[in-house]
Amino acid sequence: MKPARSKARQVRYAVVGLGHIAQAAVLPAFAGARKNSKLVALVSGDPVKHRALCKKYKIERAYSYQEYEDCLRNEQVDAVYIALPNHMHREYAVKAAKMGVHVLCEKPLAVTEQDCRAMIETARENRVRLMTAYRLHFEKANLCAIDILKSGKIGEPKLFDSVFTLQVRPGDIRVQKNLGGGTLYDIGIYCINAARYLFRAEPYEVMAFTSKSSDPRFSEVEESSSVLLRFPGARLASFT
Repeated sequence: MKPARSKARQVRYAVVGLGHIAQAAVLPAFAGARKNSKLVALVSGDPVKHRALCKKYKIERAYSYQEYEDCLRNEQVDAVYIALPNHMHREYAVKAAKMGVHVLCEKPLAVTEQDCRAMIETARENRVRLMTAYRLHFEKANLCAIDILKSGKIGEPKLFDSVFTLQVRPGDIRVQKNLGGGTLYDIGIYCINAARYLFRAEPYEVMAFTSKSSDPRFSEVEESSSVLLRFPGARLASFT
């Protein structure tokens, strides 16, 4: 194992997984983060994507999933951005941490508590950074809301309510159970974290319901979830 690399002024990333989120959001974002981040490598099981995206972003280093450890050994790679299906997060994060490479992982961090704890402990043991890529924590409107709450202008919030919906295509990974699909893993976590962020506390009681329809897209996972969270200080958060 090589020592963790963290002091470079620019963090040099390998993006692991070249699906929709990587192509639509992650890869283009490097153009606006040149002061502190640099894209240096891609990891994918699709050689067609490799060729097209290496050419588009002028990347010289491309690795298959079987070559992932070679990527981690490369001294030009300080961190990986994991943009893989949810069920693959633990495997690829743990491998990176064990080799002294920092990890920025798409949400959710993993699909089970056991997987999350394994990732956290491995990162801690190897003294590397592990972070979930929650973009909403850094968006201007949300930061403004936090500032208003901290200022005391509106008093202490007691109730939180959120509705988050989207459309999914048949066969999308979001509706495949074995790939870590489901509404809670995909978008429900944003609602949970928004409540925790605004209340600045952890819930101590949870009540939740899920529902399915006859829509064949949701034969494996729930179509919707409704959740009620109880926080200290007689505060409630609900979301669907």
